[in-house]
Amino acid sequence: MKNQLQNYFPMIRTQEEILEEIREKPELWSQYRGWKESYQQEYLEICSGVRGIKMLYDPFFKAIMNPDTRPERLSDFLSEVLGRKVKILKVLPNESGRIAAESSLLVMDIVIQFEDGSIANVEVQKIGYGFPGERSACYSADLLLRQYKRVREELGDTFAYRNIRRVYTIVLFEKSRGDFHRFSEKVAIHRFRQKSDTGLELDLLQEYTFICLDIFRSIIQNKDRKEWSRLDKWLIFLCEDDPEMILELCRDNPDFRRIYKEFYQICRNGERMMEMFSEELEIMDRNTVKLMIDELEEELADIRKKAEADLAAEKRETEIEKKRADAAEKENERLRKELERLRELNK
Repeated sequence: MKNQLQNYFPMIRTQEEILEEIREKPELWSQYRGWKESYQQEYLEICSGVRGIKMLYDPFFKAIMNPDTRPERLSDFLSEVLGRKVKILKVLPNESGRIAAESSLLVMDIVIQFEDGSIANVEVQKIGYGFPGERSACYSADLLLRQYKRVREELGDTFAYRNIRRVYTIVLFEKSRGDFHRFSEKVAIHRFRQKSDTGLELDLLQEYTFICLDIFRSIIQNKDRKEWSRLDKWLIFLCEDDPEMILELCRDNPDFRRIYKEFYQICRNGERMMEMFSEELEIMDRNTVKLMIDELEEELADIRKKAEADLAAEKRETEIEKKRADAAEKENERLRKELERLRELNK
């Protein structure tokens, strides 16, 4: 019997058909057998519509949201995130020296134009693990510095700092840090910009948007479909792999339906699909190691911080005890002298 997504997208094949194709091609069969059993099952379930597509898998996202071939999709998404209509002008090449490349995915450095004609730089990152504000600030500074170097090289002697445009750092969290959860389980999007304590307005060029997809998923479950905003729909598209939610999204939104249809056509190309899935597995392995390192470093930092606090408390306690001992000794000396005085009087 066909599942829900197969009924909606007739091009989706059954698991048996997919496996038959894999077995017929020795190279694909060898690749498939090299995966863990859980990954084999995940691959079959995604391609057969048993579970939805994880659009934030790096190769999937870049196939569907490629700003070179499908700029209108990314433009629409960025317009909703930034709250202003934007058009993608240029996708800048990835640079090996960029610090964001060391630990994040979906890194895209894009030049955009707003409706009023103003230009800006946007960097989109997907992070699957802890990502503190300090790191975000460094990434934004790196983005700004790379723009400065590029513009200075392009303009030469005519360069002026007014040629530097605002930079936006957009971070998509699959699993957000405890700070966000402790702040509120009802707020999924946080926007930051630098601000004066006097009210003076200066454009310091750096803005940040943090999108907590795990918090968003819990919020959207309790939100009426009629109340979904355009941004809600984009975030559902990016983070939901529940077939029912995908169908809800597709029923009233032909543009999202076309994207899913395009992806399920890719699923019919076994070689391409398995190559993309294998690439994602490699990324996940690297990311898992990075996560473990980050968690251990955070744990060590907490232990070190606690040890320093305990040592400081012990030192304070020692100083207090010393003061008490000194005070007791002084009191003892006073009483001894008083006793000697009284004895002299009693002679």
